[in-house]
Amino acid sequence: MRVALVHDWLTGMRGGESVLAEIGTFFPAAPIFTVVHRAGSVSEEITSHPIHVSSLQRLSLGGRIYRPLLPLMPGAVASFRLDGFDLVISSSHCVAKGVIPAPGAVHVCYCHTPMRYLWDQRDEYLRTVPAPLRPLVRGQLEWLRIWDVVSAARVDHFVANSQLVARRIQHYWRREADVIPPPVDTEFFTPGGERQHHILTVAALVPYKRVDVAMAVAARLGMELRIVGEGPLRRALQRRAPRGVAFLGRVSRERLRDEYRSAAFVLVPNVEDFGIVTVEALACGTPVVGLAGSGTADVVVDGQHGFLVGENTVEALAAAAARVLGRSWAPAALRARAESFSRERFRRRFAYLLERVLPAGRRR
Repeated sequence: MRVALVHDWLTGMRGGESVLAEIGTFFPAAPIFTVVHRAGSVSEEITSHPIHVSSLQRLSLGGRIYRPLLPLMPGAVASFRLDGFDLVISSSHCVAKGVIPAPGAVHVCYCHTPMRYLWDQRDEYLRTVPAPLRPLVRGQLEWLRIWDVVSAARVDHFVANSQLVARRIQHYWRREADVIPPPVDTEFFTPGGERQHHILTVAALVPYKRVDVAMAVAARLGMELRIVGEGPLRRALQRRAPRGVAFLGRVSRERLRDEYRSAAFVLVPNVEDFGIVTVEALACGTPVVGLAGSGTADVVVDGQHGFLVGENTVEALAAAAARVLGRSWAPAALRARAESFSRERFRRRFAYLLERVLPAGRRR
């Protein structure tokens, strides 16, 4: 059986790339098709596969500038030649699901989320565009919405990373999806060290992560906040940050593990598609405060692994944080929950899915 893997772009190692690397272990010789690839930005697990880029690679300056190319990406993924492949697995949060498989091939899409800037976060995205350009960008987004819905028909089987994303797939594309949580390296993230009295937030410094809300919660509680992550909002956030907020930027995996281990709790103030950070925190024995309407709720059982709030406000999050601080937590119990999302569990779930969706003659 010939297998092709498709991913939106390879420009860094985030949750989606970790899922791609794990799927790649099932098919170590499978080529990866991607819109653009920045050399040196992803793991050896991924670069061990043959990587095929689209015609946008040159325009992206070697994968360094690619987001402005979004209107051209549907055509780029449709141009991939997938003749001769029996199984196509796309890992998609943008356009990868829009590939055109050969007739008779099976297309499985692992969907991290439908495009945020087309659907649930479109208005927030438009507010970042200069006012004179908004009518043009709005028109492009409307065209992309149509393409997004139409191209969903090219997928035979959808897999969502959380119940929240499965609901989005049903709402926007009218398609059902199996739910398989992404893999987390629970063998690496383990309890240890001494617990301290500060808050930890791990997030890209972009608007939808609501790091400003995390800062407000810390200020209300009078606690230090440590922020792991980098992004375009760093300077603006630093200018607004109250005393006691430390921006750590990108850190090594070992440093990140130490940060999880020492935090009083991890604060996730935004709606996450799933929330690998939440699982990593629990694996290190650290409770989590987050939102009930988020993918965080797939991981955290309210009152057992931290607290979830239904009201998306600083006041509600601060109250939940105070409740976390007011009781003791058993690291072993938190870690036991995290182990439900281990790499081994992912492999078993994904292997079972392939057994179900592939014709009997194509399972090898």
